[in-house]
Amino acid sequence: MTEEKNQSRDGITLLGDSKQGIPELPDKKNLEAFENQFSKRDYSIHIDCPDFTSLCPVTGQPDFANIIINYIPDGLCVETKSLKLYLAAFRNTPSFNEEIVNRILDDLLDIINPRQMQVTGKFASRGGISLTIEANYP
Repeated sequence: MTEEKNQSRDGITLLGDSKQGIPELPDKKNLEAFENQFSKRDYSIHIDCPDFTSLCPVTGQPDFANIIINYIPDGLCVETKSLKLYLAAFRNTPSFNEEIVNRILDDLLDIINPRQMQVTGKFASRGGISLTIEANYP
């Protein structure tokens, strides 16, 4: 591996660690990023998490959703294993759906500072009502 490629992976600790468990709570400090080697070009990254779960803060019942993240990176890209573990940590976290989508956006903005980002949460029907939330930057 070239020195340039090694530098772009500095700070990546979860990739290749098969013993890493799901964090107890979602925390942006668990998100990792790597250097975008194509930062001079606009291109889109689409991440789809169809098996997202969290807890209703009122009833404690599970909420199911498809979380979709679309972004145009600038200098950094989110490392997907760290993102997977971060999203999985919501399964024991009581939160309103609106809070979840906006928190994911805020945490990713803090870590990778993309040119553009949209986080969409398509929450499963409950009581005959489906809820879709979209949070955008800028």
